[in-house]
Amino acid sequence: MFYSHDTFGLGHLRRSRALAGAITTATPQSSALILTGSPVAGRFSFPAGVDHIRLPGVIKRSDGSYASRTMGMSIEETAELRAALIRSTVEQYQPDVLVADKEPTGFRGELIPALEFLKSEGRCKLVLGLRDVLDAPDVLAAEWERKQAVEATRDFYDEIWVYGPKSVYDPTEGLPFTPQMRARMHWTGYLRRDLGQVGEPPQHPYLLVTAGGGGDGEMMVDLVLSAYEADPDLSPRAVLVYGPFLSGDTRADFEQRVARLQGRVTAVGFESQIETLFAGAQGVVCMGGYNTFCEVLSFDKPAVIVPRTTPRLEQWIRANRAEELGLSTMLDETRDGWTASALARAIRALATQQPPSAAGSEGLLDGLDYVTRRVQILLQDAQQRTAE
Repeated sequence: MFYSHDTFGLGHLRRSRALAGAITTATPQSSALILTGSPVAGRFSFPAGVDHIRLPGVIKRSDGSYASRTMGMSIEETAELRAALIRSTVEQYQPDVLVADKEPTGFRGELIPALEFLKSEGRCKLVLGLRDVLDAPDVLAAEWERKQAVEATRDFYDEIWVYGPKSVYDPTEGLPFTPQMRARMHWTGYLRRDLGQVGEPPQHPYLLVTAGGGGDGEMMVDLVLSAYEADPDLSPRAVLVYGPFLSGDTRADFEQRVARLQGRVTAVGFESQIETLFAGAQGVVCMGGYNTFCEVLSFDKPAVIVPRTTPRLEQWIRANRAEELGLSTMLDETRDGWTASALARAIRALATQQPPSAAGSEGLLDGLDYVTRRVQILLQDAQQRTAE
């Protein structure tokens, strides 16, 4: 079972989906169930042996507070309902392994009743999955103290998986983990994206521009369009994916600007098979989210990352380390300026920029293989406990 709280964006669901698909492929007799709060979960196809349950959705307001997405309930009532659904599903599904994505206690502590039940039963292995970067260490430490997340990690979780190499970044830097907790950590490597059969890409050549889920992508999309508007000779043409969470009014304005560019930029709102666009792209302009970065590495594309810096420094930290390691370049707001001319120069430079593979980071994309091996070990342990 995968717990994916998904209060904002697509990252948690897409990561859980990739992990579930790899595990059920490697162990065909297994099944996987994803608990997700994503409002667009139904737009994705799920691999054989994988299904999902949609939790009542919540939205994050601009001031950082949360509200129920559609049900007319208070956020407290919604969290209580979600917690009860999670606990009930755990009791019925009886997972051998539960993997919680990023949040040790879940949204507003909603995962704790299920963790307490599973811990008391003693048959399910509990795993906390962390992306390669969470936030600046001091900010993260304060957040985890407020949520009592360190104590929950210590008391509930048998293993901690970091979906990245230790050589890139330690997401737990600044957290008061005990030596025993650090001994439970596994550095998996990044989660490779499926390089199997893809559809027919658009006409070549083109630059892929992706804003991830799109909820925080307005600045980057505006910058890309400004670059093409200001420089009539800028090439190649751009294929822009807004993401499903870009606001409707903002998108309508962007659509008018795209139309005026007369085919030099084309745009779509949501692409569930974005792998096809990655596979055919000459280069990539993107934000610095975890899943997009994994796609850049998997498809070995020269990329310039335009990382957000609020409300978290996660994307900037990832982009900065990637540039230091030669995996991609970054358009930094302070160093380079977020201007049309700066981005146009970065786009032109993609034509001669080396792909990530040129950096020669061995084992960089071994995450799915590592995780499937760990799950097989954990399932063997579960079978032995059942036999006893």
